[in-house]
Amino acid sequence: MEHSLELSRIEQLGDALYEAFASNSVITPLLKQEPEITLEDAYKVQERFIQRRLDAGETIVGKKIGVTSKAVQDYLGVFQPDFGQLTSNMVHENGARLDLGKLIQPKAEAELAFVLKEDLVGPGITAMDVIRATDYVMPCFEIVDSRIKNWEIKIQDTVADNASCGVYVLGDAKADPRDLDLTLAGMVLEKNGEVFSTGVGAAVQGSPANAVAWLANTLGELGLPFKAGEVILSGSQSVLVDVEDGDELVCTVGGLGSCKVSFHGGSSQ
Repeated sequence: MEHSLELSRIEQLGDALYEAFASNSVITPLLKQEPEITLEDAYKVQERFIQRRLDAGETIVGKKIGVTSKAVQDYLGVFQPDFGQLTSNMVHENGARLDLGKLIQPKAEAELAFVLKEDLVGPGITAMDVIRATDYVMPCFEIVDSRIKNWEIKIQDTVADNASCGVYVLGDAKADPRDLDLTLAGMVLEKNGEVFSTGVGAAVQGSPANAVAWLANTLGELGLPFKAGEVILSGSQSVLVDVEDGDELVCTVGGLGSCKVSFHGGSSQ
């Protein structure tokens, strides 16, 4: 993959995303600003955006995998997942009541979080390696959010925008992945007490462990290891849920347990 943008322009775009994040505002899609932007450029923009957050005092605590479902891949016109960085300011505990005024245009998705007990360094990592290196899995909600106006995104936009990561909520329930069938474990998502969607792990690259292995290998080629203790969000097992003031979501994974989040206040947009 070729770079098409000058480093100074990459830094400008990363800074613009950081400023949008810091001020709860949106920017014009990057592809509209720079039609020649490549995926490699977009990851460089993400790096700059995250570096600004680290400079402001956050730390990296894990990674997220996005664009794992065929429907989303078709929508974005891509045939592989993407990834973003999880930072210390993103994490919330089970039952969190999130202030919509601190998010821009949030949507929720239910997924499985992997917490590692040993480093995973690709390439060459298999799903079995992932399961061996995992301390436990937990149900979680990722609240995706976009600094791109009206969610008008293609793959370059979401990658640059840290894979559209907002915040995430980890359930209390923990299980050894060897005790669960990650592929077939059903996930039920309820919104305000009613079933909203159901899914299984197989919706995520055949199994959430496959998605984590893909990312370990992709990052390995970039010289980025997964570290023991890191949290890996493995990709949505639900459709995206629009959220507004007063909404409560619960996702329950068969054989594991549940995660709950609620929302209050107004969106900043």
